[in-house]
Amino acid sequence: MPVTRQGFVAGSAATIASIAIVTPARAADFTLKYGHDLPVEHPINVRSVEAFAKIAKATGGRVQIKSFPTSVLGSDPSMISQIRSGAIDALAMPGAFLNAIVPLASIENLAYAFPNRETVFRAMDGDLGAVIRDEFRSKGLVVLDKIWENGFREITTSTKPIRNVNDLAGLKIRVSPGKIRVDTFQSLGASPSPIALSELYTSLQTHVIDAQENPLLLIDQQKFYEVQKYVSMSDHIWSGYWTLFNPDVWTKLGKSYQDIISKEMSAATLLARNDNVQLNKSVREKLQRRGMQFNDVDKNSFKKKLQDAKYYERWKDEFGEKAWTALEKYANKLA
Repeated sequence: MPVTRQGFVAGSAATIASIAIVTPARAADFTLKYGHDLPVEHPINVRSVEAFAKIAKATGGRVQIKSFPTSVLGSDPSMISQIRSGAIDALAMPGAFLNAIVPLASIENLAYAFPNRETVFRAMDGDLGAVIRDEFRSKGLVVLDKIWENGFREITTSTKPIRNVNDLAGLKIRVSPGKIRVDTFQSLGASPSPIALSELYTSLQTHVIDAQENPLLLIDQQKFYEVQKYVSMSDHIWSGYWTLFNPDVWTKLGKSYQDIISKEMSAATLLARNDNVQLNKSVREKLQRRGMQFNDVDKNSFKKKLQDAKYYERWKDEFGEKAWTALEKYANKLA
């Protein structure tokens, strides 16, 4: 049966409501906080909550994890600081946001690196992901094996459609915080401003910025159709979320609980990837019904501008030979 947004949201509510039913009535040995910046109905949150219910059941109620979506535990930099200090036990976080700790994690956001999502997952579940996870571990963070999908990002604007790279010149566009995302749009000739997702709607509404970039599902869930008119299908960056645990908490859990958490979260991540495919089939039509106008983009003009700006050469030096070799095993030809 096809997944619709309405059905998915209804299922989300049912999942959240069911936790009290499946969790055995006993005091937990571990009660953990899991933070992220996504909406409650996003597949990453919905499938996480489902996994936490299964983890509670499999551990006889001894491990209970609660999701805190929509940045209720703080901004992304704050949550990163909190997981390192132990104030937060676990989080889902895009690689680009972790640049200050694990610069290599942002390699997933290299513009036009991947031709399609199938290639992304061959890379991230394969050699490239292994190199990134090793880097997380070297910095003292526990990272689970599978990366969640947020998806390919599109540009929305309130003033004009973006048909080729010249239309980006001087455009005031919000980008997610992260060095590579800012550099990408600076290299494309735009004027990027890093703004947290929780502040983005207001920034668009008040015209602090005129444009933003996100996957279609988030454009719908965040109601950007109320403050944006055009969707330019640029597919410029793929983005995902890593699941991280505080290392002290992870060690205290012990191997048996670690194995249960790893198994259920991996399964949930794969389900959420499939949810994205199903939901994206309907979201474009839905956004069009809400008044958004879609257009294609001359992606070659974007790629040429990036090459002329020495973007790929710069990031090859930044990420290093080992990671770049792993990337090139899967990626489009870049530098």
